[in-house]
Order: sequence, then C-alpha cells, then structure tokens
Amino acid sequence: MNVKSNTKSNTKIIVGFALAVGVLLLTAAASFWSIRGLSVQTRNVEHTYQVLQEAETITAVLKDAQAGTRGYLLTGDTVYLRPYSMATGQLPAALERVQALTVDNPDQRARLDSLRGLVEQEFRILRPLTEIKKAMSQSAMQTLLDTDRQTLRQVRLLYARINTSELALLAQRSASQEVFEKATPIVVLVSAVLAVLIVVWLVIKVVKELEDNRRLQSELADVNAQVSRRIAQIRKLAEQVVQGDYTVKITDDAEDNLGGLAASLNHMTQTLEGSFSALEKRNHELDQFAYVASHDLKAPLRGVTTIVKWIEDELAAELSPQLRTYLDQMKGRLARLEDLINGLLAYARVGRTAQSRETVDVNQLLTEVADLVVPPDFTLRIGPDMPTFETDRLSLQQVFTNLLSNAVKYHQRGAGHLDVTCRDIGRCYEFRVQDDGPGIAPEYHQKIFLLFQTLRDRHTAESTGIGLSIVQKIINEQQGTIRVESAVGQGAGFIFTWPK
Repeated sequence: MNVKSNTKSNTKIIVGFALAVGVLLLTAAASFWSIRGLSVQTRNVEHTYQVLQEAETITAVLKDAQAGTRGYLLTGDTVYLRPYSMATGQLPAALERVQALTVDNPDQRARLDSLRGLVEQEFRILRPLTEIKKAMSQSAMQTLLDTDRQTLRQVRLLYARINTSELALLAQRSASQEVFEKATPIVVLVSAVLAVLIVVWLVIKVVKELEDNRRLQSELADVNAQVSRRIAQIRKLAEQVVQGDYTVKITDDAEDNLGGLAASLNHMTQTLEGSFSALEKRNHELDQFAYVASHDLKAPLRGVTTIVKWIEDELAAELSPQLRTYLDQMKGRLARLEDLINGLLAYARVGRTAQSRETVDVNQLLTEVADLVVPPDFTLRIGPDMPTFETDRLSLQQVFTNLLSNAVKYHQRGAGHLDVTCRDIGRCYEFRVQDDGPGIAPEYHQKIFLLFQTLRDRHTAESTGIGLSIVQKIINEQQGTIRVESAVGQGAGFIFTWPK
C-alpha cells in the first residue's frame, strides 16, 4: 500500500511539474511574441519615418538646386550653383537609399522610379542653364525654365502621393505599435503572476507530499517495529521448541498473516507437547520393559544354564556322546538367546541415554578398543590423521567396537589385517574401517544393517544380527551416514561420517 501511495504521489508531482513547465513555456512564448511584435512594429515605424525623411530630402535638395540655378541666371554669380553641385552628389545616393527602404512596397517603388526619372529630367534641364559660356537664345532659355517649373510641379505632386502613402502606412504601423505597447506589459505581468502562482502551487504541493511521505514513513516504521516484535516472538518460540520447551505460547490476536502463523505455531506447540508427553510415557514403558527383559528374562536363562551345568557335573559318567552333543547345542542356544536379549537392550538404549561430550583423542580411543576386541594375531594399523575433537566418547567408542569386533568375528581365515583411516570433509570427519576378510556381495550391502539380519548361519551363537543395526542407529542419532564398500573375496570397508 505504501508503494502504491508513493507511486501516486510521485505521479502527481510529475504531472504538476509538467503542467507548470507547460504554462511557463506558454507565458514565455506569449511574452516573446508580444515583445518581438513591439520590436517589429517599432522598426516599421522608424522605417516609415526614414522613407518620409529621404523623400523630403530629395524634394528639398532638388528644389534648392532649381532655386540656385535661377539665382545664377539672374546674377551670374557662381555661388548660387553650389546647391546644384551638391544635389548632383546627394540625390543619386538619396534615391538609392529610398529605393532600398521601399523594397517591400511595390507601389512606392513605382512612384520612386517615376521620381528618379523626374530627377534625371530635372538635371538634364538644369545642366544647360548652368553652362553660361554656351550661347543660348532667350526663347530657348525660357522654354527650359518653363519645363523646369512643370517638372518640379510633377516632383511635388509625386512627393505628395509618396508622402500620403507613407503617412497612411505610418498611421497603420503606429496603431499596431500602440497595441503591442499596451499588450506587452500586460502579457509580461500576467506571465510573471502565473509563474509566481505556479511556483507557489508547486511548493505547497511538494510540501504536502513531503508531509504525507513523512507520515507514511512514520506509520511504516511503526508497522515494521510491530512486525519485528512479532517475528522476534515467533523466533523465540522456535528456539524454545528446538531446546525442548513445548509449553511456550505466542500472545498475538491480530487477524493477519503473522497472527495466523502465531495461531498455527501455538497449535503446533500444543500438539508437540501432547505428542512428546505421550512419547515420554512410551519411553518410560520401554524402560520398564527393558528392566523386565534384563531381569525377568535373564534369570530363567541363567537357571536353565545352571541346570545344564549340574547335569554335566553330576551325571558325567552316565552321559552318552550323543547326549553331550545335545547339551552343548542347548548351551549354545541359551548363549545366543542371552546375546540377543543384550543386543536388544543395547539397541533400545541408543539415543535415550544422556550424551556426555568431552575431548576425544581418536587415536588413543582406537588403541583402547583394539586392546578389548582385536586378538593378538590380528594387525591393526591406525592412520596418521586421526583427529582430536569434542564429541560423545561413549557413542564413538561403541561404533568402533562393533565395527572392529565384526571384522574379527567374520574374518574366517585366522590372522588378519585391519586399517582405520580418517579424512576431513568439512563439517564432518569421514572414518573408514577396512578389513581383508571374505567380503560382502553387493546385494547384501543394505541388508546387513537391518535388525536380526546376518550373513552367517542362524545357529551360530555369536551371530545375533544386531551389531550393525546398533552402529547405524548411533550414527543416525549423530546425524551422520554409513555405507559399505565391498565385494566377495576383497574384504569389506565400512565408511561413516561423524560431525565435528
């Protein structure tokens, strides 16, 4: 929910910024258009004034040239020819300037072309009048003067039309300039106000979103703290269950996933408590059975064994060889039955006795076990990498005792050779007990670990089929593994792992 809220807030802020930028761009464009329009209209007005000024200059210069020429004719003083001389230099340039200024106005260009023709015509009239050295009749002079007056009149009329057209254009451009002069400040002011309003709106929006985010973060922190506390309760329950306390309960009535999990865990601990109570009751009953088996079953066996011994002692002279054979078989059966009872009791006790952890030197432990179960005619080689570590000494001793005694028991060829090696495989040590006996066929590799399973004749006293079952159960209790590598005639190797 918090992620959705943050996404929604971010979307609002992005949309707001986009809208603000769009409005600012529009107001900026409007301001630019208004200012540019004002600038263009101002240049147009100035342009019109320049055209008027240039046209007036052409007319005035031409008029001064005519007046100076007439003054020269009346007085003969060449000083009056100065306006004419100046006009010959000024008018062509003035005409070029005004032509350039009216390049975008075809009507005015036509009038200026006509004006240029009249100016050239006027110069053609005035030029002969300024050359006094040339003889000219009075009538010819008068004709030129009359033509000059008519030309100048046409110039004034043409100037009047040019002036009228430019004044009309000036009025139009001045009106447009006035519109832009009034509109530009308004547009700029409106743009500035809009920009300020948008900035204020954005600031308010951002501040509000930040406050909402802070509130959501505070709520999320509270939720995280509650979830952490509830998870800590669940973890504490799990740790107590691992330690064997099944009476612990979680107080969590919330109707959510964690609340449901807490209810399930409470139900689980309640069920485990009942199950382990029942298991303890069964274990107690098994202890009672073990006591009965060890006491009440062994007592009759010992009694029958004693009776057989009395018969052998008191009736030794009367016993036939066949009867002695029967008595020997009976003693063997009784011994095997006692071994079976002892094996069952040992199997039942595995994992049910308190484990005492202590530092064990495996090399020394193997030496002690060999003194008990390995005959003098057997050779035992202990590998050089035997570890020293903290573990359940009694359980490890029982495993080595069973494996070494089995290797001796099933050797069948007299003196033999035994090897015990070890290698470190990480979290475990891997031990290998190797013999050079008759070996075990692959089809029996799993069978030999089953209870009461033996590869020897069932009538053989020492073959109870419990020893390897005890070994496997002890190793399973230690969370290790055991397997056999063997083939007929190649000896047998029992490999088991033991946690560090």
